[in-house]
Amino acid sequence: MEAEPIVDVRSVSKVYRDGSVEVHALCGVSFQVEPRTTVAIMGPSGSGKTTLLNIAAGLDSPSGGEVIVAGQNMGALDAKSATVFRRRHIGFVFQFFNLLPTMSARDNVGLPLLADGVPRKEIERRVAGALEEVKLGHRADHRPHQMSGGEQQRVAIARAIVIRPKLLLADEPTGNLDSKSGAEILGLFRRCVLEHGLSVVIVTHSDAVAQASDRALVIRDGRLEQRAG
Repeated sequence: MEAEPIVDVRSVSKVYRDGSVEVHALCGVSFQVEPRTTVAIMGPSGSGKTTLLNIAAGLDSPSGGEVIVAGQNMGALDAKSATVFRRRHIGFVFQFFNLLPTMSARDNVGLPLLADGVPRKEIERRVAGALEEVKLGHRADHRPHQMSGGEQQRVAIARAIVIRPKLLLADEPTGNLDSKSGAEILGLFRRCVLEHGLSVVIVTHSDAVAQASDRALVIRDGRLEQRAG
């Protein structure tokens, strides 16, 4: 029996209104993300990539169609339930890291567990393991300004994987990094897939990211124009 896809996007459309003008950000987009795979979503600025990522995460609602993540119809969740679902099943990595500047790497990584009411001893154990996994155990007490961009992104990945998610969503995760640091981040994503069975969806402008992924989808003007890989 074939495993169900981790992400199942079904004829999703998104329309924004600007006064009397309708802006069609997504137009009937459909695709699936299988377990243990990395999918890159490519396209020019304004093509709908980030809108699609936000809808997949339940941060935005589609105007039509539906998104199923790990068997859950995201459109059926109210705001509170969607927040809890994300906290437990979806990890996020962003271009600009989104680390709290006054907190150490250890405390930044532990935030999602703290928000979910995980006992402190368990938080300490899991945070230590996540930081070791991204090879930053020795930087646990450092704050973001004391780390390089690549190290900050690795802390952000530790924060994403510490919840033990089924899906990791990344928005331009290498866009603010040099090529060496970017390659290290892609290697970490690959390890997440191979060692933890995650599925990873990456919004990117980078050909290197697309080539390192199992599959690349190209979106232009809100439409899935091409499938590659």
